[in-house]
Amino acid sequence: MKAADIPHLIAREIACTPQQVSSVSDLLDGGNTVPFIARYRKEATGGLDEEKIRSVEERLTYLRNLLKRQEEILAAITAQEKLTPELATAIESAAKLQELEDLYLPFRPKKRTRAQAARELGLEPLAERLLRQQEAPGADREAIALPFTGEDKAPDAEAALAGARDIIAEQVTERADLRAQARRLVWQQAEIAAVLATSEQEAPEFLTYRDYREPVRRMPPHRILAINRGEKRGALAVTFAFPQESVIDALLKAVIIGPSLWEADLREAVTDGAKRLLFPSLEREIRNQLTETAEKHAISIFGRNLKQLLLSPPLAGHTVIGLDPGYRTGCKVAVVNPQGTVLATTVIYVTHSDAQKQKAAAEIAHLVRKHHITLAAIGNGTASYETETFLSQLIQDEQLPLHYLIVNEAGASVYSASKLAKDELPDLDVTLRGAVSIARRVQDPLAELVKIEPKAIGVGQYQHDVNQKELSSALDTVIESSVNHVGVDLNTASIELLKHVAGISAAVAKNIVATRDENGPFPSRKALLKVPRLGPATFEQCAGFLRLPHGDQPLDRTPVHPESYALAEKILASLGFTPADLGDKPRLAELQQAIAKTDARALATSLQAGEPTVRDILDALAKPGRDPREDLPQPMTRKKIMHLDELLPGTVLPGTVHNVTDFGAFVDIGVKVNGLVHRSELSKKPIRHPLDAVSVGDQVTVVVLSVDAARNRIALSIKQVPDSAA
Repeated sequence: MKAADIPHLIAREIACTPQQVSSVSDLLDGGNTVPFIARYRKEATGGLDEEKIRSVEERLTYLRNLLKRQEEILAAITAQEKLTPELATAIESAAKLQELEDLYLPFRPKKRTRAQAARELGLEPLAERLLRQQEAPGADREAIALPFTGEDKAPDAEAALAGARDIIAEQVTERADLRAQARRLVWQQAEIAAVLATSEQEAPEFLTYRDYREPVRRMPPHRILAINRGEKRGALAVTFAFPQESVIDALLKAVIIGPSLWEADLREAVTDGAKRLLFPSLEREIRNQLTETAEKHAISIFGRNLKQLLLSPPLAGHTVIGLDPGYRTGCKVAVVNPQGTVLATTVIYVTHSDAQKQKAAAEIAHLVRKHHITLAAIGNGTASYETETFLSQLIQDEQLPLHYLIVNEAGASVYSASKLAKDELPDLDVTLRGAVSIARRVQDPLAELVKIEPKAIGVGQYQHDVNQKELSSALDTVIESSVNHVGVDLNTASIELLKHVAGISAAVAKNIVATRDENGPFPSRKALLKVPRLGPATFEQCAGFLRLPHGDQPLDRTPVHPESYALAEKILASLGFTPADLGDKPRLAELQQAIAKTDARALATSLQAGEPTVRDILDALAKPGRDPREDLPQPMTRKKIMHLDELLPGTVLPGTVHNVTDFGAFVDIGVKVNGLVHRSELSKKPIRHPLDAVSVGDQVTVVVLSVDAARNRIALSIKQVPDSAA
């Protein structure tokens, strides 16, 4: 493979043209971010979406590393004076790093091996003679080996032949073609088996694997990670097994070309090499590959769940009371206004005495009326059920105009103790900051959740078991994508939110906030250029994703990039409007009607502009300042609790998807625990993964299949919901 081949390879993989790949490559090399390319360089990329652009970025990195490794290997083998034209061609043709490393293995510097010791005794010519297999059966083995014995050589003929066999064992197991063949056979036949290595009481979560066996090629990612976790904790004893003799037979067929004097020696050498060198290597390789694939899958699932959670629609306009439940330490309470400002905090006790519960009821009722609270957010952790029961009863007893919803509080305690929380809420006790976070999460999930380490948010599967560096990188990408999809209010955004905007580093985000604090709100996007370390290049990347709902320039409230303001003004003028009309409701309504009737292609032609850009500008002008999350259904709120013992098989209920895993979806139906819709119950149509059917935050209708109150388990179904109730 050559550098010129890369665009064609990637184009075939992601179903686009080589020119599109080359354009993306050039833009990335020029320092442009993926969100910027996807949104503002559609003419150059032919309209490739963000997902495909990220695929190009990932494959570019891999293939460029492959080319670099090819050069390194060619140079290393050349330095050893062992590079043949055939080997050079094979190296240059390799399309995977694994193929490259197989080709390089015989030449890789290694610790002193038995084969190396034999070579130092001058036994390589003897090994080559054995491999040629030219002597007929019955010839004198010792006589042939005798010249290789003596001072500074092997002590005797048998030792010489043993050394030759060591060389052959290493050569055969390092041959790229034989390794590839063995790898395929092992992959097809290998099984992983596990048994409990401790008592059932000490490892209850691994009982599924107490007597487990499965072919490696069929193992789903979540089982691979579960077994890895059990093995790491010492709860499972894991073995990797396959029919070794069948693989050895395949190697022997490739090495032994017919009857000869050396057939027994070659059999012994190949068998020894396979068992001592090849099989342990392939076991490590395959298990590493299984783990790598499983981790990549888990990170992908976590990323997709996280994106859905981050893009949950905000419940704007509410004064919210956040409740962070607890037993011993009580329920922490925080009231925040629609802008997220803390109005009041307290601690109530709803699980202690009746007197304390009555006092708590009076205090909450007073807060609701005093601050005109319309929504309560209850954390889903310890004592959540008891707190929900208390609030539900209070709403009925006091006839409060209040709805509530259960909020995933994962990461709230991490945030509470963070430096960021101390800076934001310096006057609040650490225990009360969690209640503030819970309340703010329903007002703007994205703005609040970016403050928390992604893996602590709690919508993943085995996120603590995977490669943490890769997890952080992938989740940073998800956050970046989400933040730039929604856009950010330049004059209210936190440092944590700003640093995820395309092109903005953490240092620049701090400078933006510092400049805003010192000089007041930014009057325009252009004023960003006065921020220290925010030059023209950064401005180009970030400006379109930063909004100014009340700025001097009406176009600053839209996703239109400043580089296209002149074009946007021409478009408005062609329709009989000006930028000022974007802030006038009657005129905006007229503009929306005019845009709906506009032929974007004809308009682009008349203005000599790119059609994708014209279409995007028209969309932006039609809904200036629109939050794309507004198009999503609002989260479900409740006023009354349902008890587990009220659930009966056949009951049809509304619910909200809380988490999606490989084996199904967990759904909040308003009882103490989330119910599980197994993947087989998600859809009447065949699906490859539960995420093909549902996403975090989806509102669904489910039917109860069974309730196991003793184990707090509820089995639900979506596909069995009667058509009349769906």
